[in-house]
Amino acid sequence: MSKIRTHLVLGGAKSGKTRFAENLALNTAKKLNQVPIYLATAQALDMEMEKKIQKHQKDRGNSFITKECPLDLSTAIMSASATDVLLIDCLTLFVTNLLCSDYFDESKIDSLVEAVKISQANLVIVSNETGLGIVPDNKLAREFRDVAGTLNQNIASLSDCVTMMFAGIAVTIKP
Repeated sequence: MSKIRTHLVLGGAKSGKTRFAENLALNTAKKLNQVPIYLATAQALDMEMEKKIQKHQKDRGNSFITKECPLDLSTAIMSASATDVLLIDCLTLFVTNLLCSDYFDESKIDSLVEAVKISQANLVIVSNETGLGIVPDNKLAREFRDVAGTLNQNIASLSDCVTMMFAGIAVTIKP
């Protein structure tokens, strides 16, 4: 990943995208003699999600510096240096957080895209591919699909590499 500054990792639920992205970030950070920074977007709003977050944290151990960024990724990205390695997990939870907040602030999406565009840090970005399923039956789910799908397209266009995960198998779709 030495020539790859931004790597987007897409996939469905439980496709292996986070594990793949963590390995990318760890390998890149090791080459730079850095500890990677994990920008976590998940919020423990219920017991199931709290347990999932705890499992992720336990699995990561102390291999990463973790920063909680449920509603603002751009500030953390913009504060990173060119030698930093950031793992952003994940864009779709970030979109969910924004859509479910009191007020959906689309400027936070725009700021994120701009931050990815101008950041000099090494970025590994995880997101769910949302366009492979059926058309959702409610307005919020359709808005989520549309916002997440457009964000994925924008980040993919800025990324040096895009990998799609299928059942734990990485398929490069943009070298």
